[in-house]
Amino acid sequence: MSRFHSETETTNEAVDPLRPRDHADIDDRDSAADVISPALGVVGWARWVWRQLTSMRTALVLLLFLAIAAVPGSLFPQRTADPNGVIQWERDNPDVFPIVDALGLFDVYQSPWFSAIYLLLFISLIGCVIPRAKHHYKALRSQPPRTPARLSRLPDYQEVTVSAGTSAGSAAEEAIELAGRQLRRAGYRVHRFDGRGWVSVSAERGYLRETGNLVFHVALIGVLLSVGIGGGFAYTGQRVVVEGTTFVNALSDYSSFNPGRFIDGTGLAPYSMTLDEFGVTYQPPGTPGAGQAGDFSADVTIRQPGLDDRSESVIVNYPVTVSGDRIYLLGNGYAPTLTIRNSDGEVVYSESQPFLPQDSFMTSLGVIKVPDGMPEQLGLVGFFYPTQGVLPSGAFTSVYPDAVNPVLTLNVFSGDLGIDDGTPRSVYALDVAGLTQHTGADTGADSLELTPGATVDLPNGWGTITWEDDTAVAGEPVKRFASLQIQNDPSGAWVLAFATLATVGLFAGLFVPRRRVWIKAHALPAGVRVEYAGLARGEDPTLHKAVHDIAINHTAALKSVITTTLLEGEPNERPH
Repeated sequence: MSRFHSETETTNEAVDPLRPRDHADIDDRDSAADVISPALGVVGWARWVWRQLTSMRTALVLLLFLAIAAVPGSLFPQRTADPNGVIQWERDNPDVFPIVDALGLFDVYQSPWFSAIYLLLFISLIGCVIPRAKHHYKALRSQPPRTPARLSRLPDYQEVTVSAGTSAGSAAEEAIELAGRQLRRAGYRVHRFDGRGWVSVSAERGYLRETGNLVFHVALIGVLLSVGIGGGFAYTGQRVVVEGTTFVNALSDYSSFNPGRFIDGTGLAPYSMTLDEFGVTYQPPGTPGAGQAGDFSADVTIRQPGLDDRSESVIVNYPVTVSGDRIYLLGNGYAPTLTIRNSDGEVVYSESQPFLPQDSFMTSLGVIKVPDGMPEQLGLVGFFYPTQGVLPSGAFTSVYPDAVNPVLTLNVFSGDLGIDDGTPRSVYALDVAGLTQHTGADTGADSLELTPGATVDLPNGWGTITWEDDTAVAGEPVKRFASLQIQNDPSGAWVLAFATLATVGLFAGLFVPRRRVWIKAHALPAGVRVEYAGLARGEDPTLHKAVHDIAINHTAALKSVITTTLLEGEPNERPH
């Protein structure tokens, strides 16, 4: 008996269609040592790496990495969008700044590591889409699959028997013809199959689901291409414009300019823009939210060659478009007009100098540099208080952001300002290392204190400084400035178009069901037996209802056709 079973098992293993011919059972270490994995080689490893890179799982992981890599761009100021913020961050964190800068966190979207993820995702998506597109094209041209032999094994199945009287012979044919017409009207691709004693129709629909998936991925590639290529033709610039002054759209007139790799700044659109007035409202004292800013509005006059001058208002989140440039309002502040004269009464400096806000009450910090006309180069560091108040310690502060009681204090430094050595210097910062301080701190001399229209003497008899009253010009004693960002990105329309296309493809891929339906008719002596079955590719909670509705509609139409045939062909009989 044991020998019989052994021979039977050996024979079954030899003819088992589920087991390959070269299958080997490993029972001991000696047999295991005989099984050696083939060496891949350079080509094999390259093919393996390519398959891993172009898998959908890798594309999803890279997309997640790209989203994570973009997070520092919102946590750290970027040089392309907020160069002043980078300078302030360096000033606040001098010890950590070199490390953060070396990691490229101030230039996230231009850093090597972000570009590497971006390019890998781009390659991965292309490698995923091309094979899927070929497969989808073949599937669209192929016919629906052959009708299974046993439809009753499918998850959604129904069976109906319809009496056909003496017309039973043609009832099956009529049932399938009718089923084909109904399924085509419902959007199915239909193909007929015949067997022994039965005829059937195989139908399939939902290819729009895979089309939507492909459209989504192609659109995602389009977004990446638009950002990657279009970014090379984009540029961003910042300019601080004081009330009554004009900005000309030329490279030399920008405070900072960040061009794309294909832009050199020589082909900028010709136009100019004058800041006529900067309007802002504050909640009055004694009311809820006192001092909080309301609406900001930079009223400008734009001039373009060959066109009439036009007035616009640049409002937060509502940019103005000029020759493809979008002009945004980023910030604002005060710009007191200061005039410095030397001991001979000659004007050596006269400008409306922007002071950068330091708190919500517009306490502002500003720097004035006088490189010529004095015995030494002068640097003045000042604080502007729109509405002066005094802390218990005796220090000045601002208690309200509007210019109700404006006061300006200045500390004077002299020495080499580092302007003549060719090194770029920020106009909003002064490196006091190596300079001699003449007022404030431990010098024994009070800081210079001015109010609008006042004049005070500079130390050492070097001259005077006057704060000009700008009421006649600006409507209030102090001019204001607006910080504007000029941005031109030709890829914006393409990104929007591809993003919209991706959204449409995503909805199609999520909500269009992919299903197959079979209807099989068996001819009976006195009628026809019709089977209905459906199979979903993926999860389809509506499949059962769809099969049920198809069965009801087809059965009702089939009975109507059979009844009509009986009435016409056999007028003396009535169907039961």
